[in-house]
Formats: sequence, C-alpha cells, structure tokens
Amino acid sequence: MSSAGAPRAQASWRGRRVSGVLFDLDGTLLDTAADIARALNRAFDERGWQSLPVSAVSRMIGRGSPILIERAAAAGGHALSVAEQAAILERFFDHYGALEESNESDARPYPGVVETLKLVHQAGLKVAVVTNKQQRFATALLHRLDLSGWVDVVVGGDTCERRKPDPQPLLFACEALSIAAEDTLMVGDSVNDVTAARAAQIRVMCVPYGYNEGRDPRSLQCDVMLDTLADLPGLLWA
Repeated sequence: MSSAGAPRAQASWRGRRVSGVLFDLDGTLLDTAADIARALNRAFDERGWQSLPVSAVSRMIGRGSPILIERAAAAGGHALSVAEQAAILERFFDHYGALEESNESDARPYPGVVETLKLVHQAGLKVAVVTNKQQRFATALLHRLDLSGWVDVVVGGDTCERRKPDPQPLLFACEALSIAAEDTLMVGDSVNDVTAARAAQIRVMCVPYGYNEGRDPRSLQCDVMLDTLADLPGLLWA
C-alpha cells in the first residue's frame, strides 16, 4: 500500500488489467429513489393524480426519465399523449432540480461508496459515472455529496445520442478517459448496465441492492455480484 492508502500495483481482474472503472449512479453509487419519487409525485399532484409510494417508483427507475414518466402514468391508469408526456417530464425535471436548490434532497451514497471511489481514484485508475440521469443532475449530486473529486468524467442520459442499454455512453466514457474498452470495468445494478457493457465488450460487475426494475438481482448475467462496493478493491488488487 502507498502512504495514501492506495495500492501501488497495476489493478487487474481475472488475469486482465483494469485501467478504468465506469460506475452507474442511481442504485449503484447513490440511493436516490426518495428524491425521484418526490419530484415525480409533485408533477403528478399538479394534475390531480394520486401519488405513488417510493417502493413502486424504485421499480420503475433505470431506463431514463421519459420511461419513468410513462411507467408511472400507466401505474396510475393514465394514458399519455406525446405532448402530455413531454409536459410532465419538464415539470419532473423542474421539481427534481428544485430539490437540490432548496436542500431537500435525501440522496445518499451506499455503504462503501466513498471509500471505494477514493481508493480507486488514488490508485491511478480512471473513473467515470455513466448514468441515464441528466448530466446536470448527476454532476450536481456528486458535487453536493463530495464525490466529484474522485470522478474524472460524468456521462449523462443527455450526453450522447443514445442512452443505456445502448453501449454508446460506455464507449463515449472510455474515449473521454483515454482507455480501451477491454481494459475497462463496468459496475452497475440493472439489466441496462449489463446489456450496455456486453454490447461494448466491457467486463461487468453488479451490486444487488439497486433498481433492477423489480427483478431478482440474481438474474443479472454479470461477471460477478458484489455484496457492496467495498468488495471491489479486494478483487482488483487481490
């Protein structure tokens, strides 16, 4: 170990080097379900619609905000036109941003996240957050929670032409970090992350506590399931 507590050796996993790690945000690094549900319900309340519990909203998170709006409306028995979906989405973004501005956000890192990000970054690995959340919201959350210092690049759902499960955001992050996909590791919590990583030919690990659309996390076809992110350094510097 170095004086800063970071391993000196080149990180590797299963006999292959690791030069960078891409992390999903919601459900992997941060528990954000309460914030998302609060913003969504405020948008619904403006239309006189019934609120949804956090537990229900958490099962709808993962494919980006437009899909979240579509699923949440359907759960309440509301059919949306394209214009209505766009209008609710805009209000959802307004309310979500207001949570940050008014210091109402309850988003918190999961156990082991802060220490792991710091260790991985200090060890010389490149770090990116690749999320379907809008980039401005992801960046603001990382900054507010004092995590931005350990993250080199943030790729949001509006950064690229396509979002996860398309591989484009992951490949964009690799290019931005100047690392090859074969030297990269993806850590996520959902089928979106696994599908995107497989398409990008990037190795993928998952955590079992995130937002996998209500599916059993053991069904994820990842390379390994981590109990918590605190287990990651032990695998990279075994």
